[in-house]
Amino acid sequence: MKEFDVAIIGGGINGCGIARDAAGRGLSVLLIEQGDLASGTSSYSSKMIHGGIRYLEHYDFRLVRESLHERELLLKNAPHLVRPMRFVIPHVASMRPAWMMKIGIRLYDFLAGRSVLPKSRVLDLADDPAGAPLRASGGAGFEYSDCVADDARLVIANAIDAQERGADIRTKTRLVSARRVGQRWELVLAEGVKRETLHARALVNAAGPWAGSVIETIVKGAAPVNVRLVKGSHIVYPRLYTHDRAYVLQNNDGRIIFAIPFGEKYTLIGTTDVEIAGDPGHATASAEEIQYLCRLAEHFFKTAVEPSRVVWTFAGVRPLIDDGKGSASSATREYKIVADGSYGEAPLLSLIGGKLTAYRAMSEDVVNKLGHWLAMRAAWTANEPLPGGDLGARGFDGLLADLARDHAYLPAATARRIAHAYGRRVMNMLGDAKKIEDLGVRLAGDLHARELAYLREHEWAKTADDVLFRRTKLGVGASQIEIDAVKTALAA
Repeated sequence: MKEFDVAIIGGGINGCGIARDAAGRGLSVLLIEQGDLASGTSSYSSKMIHGGIRYLEHYDFRLVRESLHERELLLKNAPHLVRPMRFVIPHVASMRPAWMMKIGIRLYDFLAGRSVLPKSRVLDLADDPAGAPLRASGGAGFEYSDCVADDARLVIANAIDAQERGADIRTKTRLVSARRVGQRWELVLAEGVKRETLHARALVNAAGPWAGSVIETIVKGAAPVNVRLVKGSHIVYPRLYTHDRAYVLQNNDGRIIFAIPFGEKYTLIGTTDVEIAGDPGHATASAEEIQYLCRLAEHFFKTAVEPSRVVWTFAGVRPLIDDGKGSASSATREYKIVADGSYGEAPLLSLIGGKLTAYRAMSEDVVNKLGHWLAMRAAWTANEPLPGGDLGARGFDGLLADLARDHAYLPAATARRIAHAYGRRVMNMLGDAKKIEDLGVRLAGDLHARELAYLREHEWAKTADDVLFRRTKLGVGASQIEIDAVKTALAA
């Protein structure tokens, strides 16, 4: 019977981050995901890598500082997936006084330390282009730096690196049961009708919003974990403005929402904070949430924001620590590792809470704790690029220049999209193509048959949703004919 050092439940950002870290330390790793990689919360985030400037109001200085440190590492190690962006906060005097906003953005700069990103500044929105799309185009604004990311592709990059370092990545595979047998976990896996029994010396529960139900229904007898499920809904709308900055919009209910450029044609608007119960997999953006986001965006922007013109909606469920305090929007984004198992028993570690930005540090913390039971090498991920992230001194612009030289047939927008998606490995995907026809039939948007084959062979893509809404975002605005073309190609 096959045995692993550690088995990980959950193929989101935390599960794949832990798998990568552990495999790189010399452990034998099994990752089990019942759906597709990043098919839950990890593809339904606000697409931001940030310190969380709003957490300063809750005095979460340590959380902000650590998140800003992780932001810098991701900028260095995944420059194709994580991109700098300037965020503009239009001043609303009735919400927060100007002096408070100035102190806040200066403190954010201070906590970021010697960041590679530009410092914050105060704007006159009557003169700055950022004021042009706004209804109240005059007055003060406050601009600071943060980053946006392709969340699902960040998961895929971690999974690829984990596999290349020896991890066994199982998607579309369900964990039926897990029980301690001596100093091992006996795991029963189901892939379709196929059953397989394996052993692992340690078990990690990184199932995100399903972490509590994993304990209750699969790992029976383990200590319960208290998870607070908070739904964050988003809408994607036709582009509200032409410049490349994002906005932070303050509402009179105390919440803020973000309006962020999304692809070439859209604006991403979100998020809400609604506490929920039940199966997180059934979470969707409600009509009330869509109306709320449209109404707040329309309050700030000159362009009408109508629910009927929303192109796409999604809702991610955040698994937060249930401390029994505060509203959903003020609940802590800290994380907790819950250990279960007596001396001599196989350990179970459950990871609860946290933020996308801090996934690498959280993963490292989990694997460090496994060091109490397993011998391994030292931590390593802080200074190692993710697959495709080794762009060199010329950076992303250098990669675009190489594409323009070696694959001049590519439209500029396509070159930029695939460079962001694959980084330096885009050359592997394109292979020996010399002209656009070498990429095969065009299926959806600028997705060609060669790219689809690469996603199937190297990135675990099995369904149209895997391809169109996680490996790429080409499903947003795609026609039914295009979606059917991808389905047909996958079935061939």
